[in-house]
Amino acid sequence: MPRLIFIDAAGARHDVEAESGLSVMQVARAHDLGIEGTCDGSLACATCHVIFEPKDALRLGVASPEEEDMLDLAVGVRPTSRLGCQILVTEELDGLTVHLPADH
Repeated sequence: MPRLIFIDAAGARHDVEAESGLSVMQVARAHDLGIEGTCDGSLACATCHVIFEPKDALRLGVASPEEEDMLDLAVGVRPTSRLGCQILVTEELDGLTVHLPADH
């Protein structure tokens, strides 16, 4: 089972096992890490905004135009920002580091 590393806004590290096929948002919510995900992953909000390490962002593929539009609504967006609902956990993403912005 892949492991994800979440870094919360206070800098605390949370290592969690993540079931393949779940989104990063679903994993964070299951571990009560403060991601809201108001729209439940339907690309209608930006409350699952997360930031990835630059090296990890290269492993994720390109955001869709719809995701880019929603990211325009998020606070504190960085070049490696994505919506957690759009990133599905796979074995290839084992060790992925996910930063949770302070706006959560």
